[in-house]
Amino acid sequence: MKDKIHNREELQLICRKQQKEGKKVVFTNGCFDILHKGHVLYLQEARELGDVLVIGLNSDASVKRIKGNSRPVNSENDRAVVLSALQMVDFVTIFEEDTPYELIKALQPDILVKGGDWQPEEIVGSDIVLARKGKVISLNYYAGYSTTEIIKKTKA
Repeated sequence: MKDKIHNREELQLICRKQQKEGKKVVFTNGCFDILHKGHVLYLQEARELGDVLVIGLNSDASVKRIKGNSRPVNSENDRAVVLSALQMVDFVTIFEEDTPYELIKALQPDILVKGGDWQPEEIVGSDIVLARKGKVISLNYYAGYSTTEIIKKTKA
């Protein structure tokens, strides 16, 4: 699993190599704080769009800024290990910024995806991918599955 987790610079080289071999690199990002069925279905769908699935994982500090002081529930290292254990995930990298824009700029994926609660034109980094003649896709949204809902249930 650890061989799937890389820093930005390592992953940039890996993505370039994959693309030179004619493989399509799919990128998505998120907090993935408490992994649930919605995440798994979404990641399976993302992986089917290309040859290599790369996940940009929000750092602990980034999650805290976006979701509030009670988050993340699981540390960035724990979240990275869990994601890297999934068969459909090829690579994981942690990013510190609030958005993956700079990471997308560095990796230059062929396909950029987010869940169905995002419109393609709202997806951060879409301009980068579209400028390279890549695809930006809003995948299915699996209603009823969210980390926030899981946390609410455990508090009830």
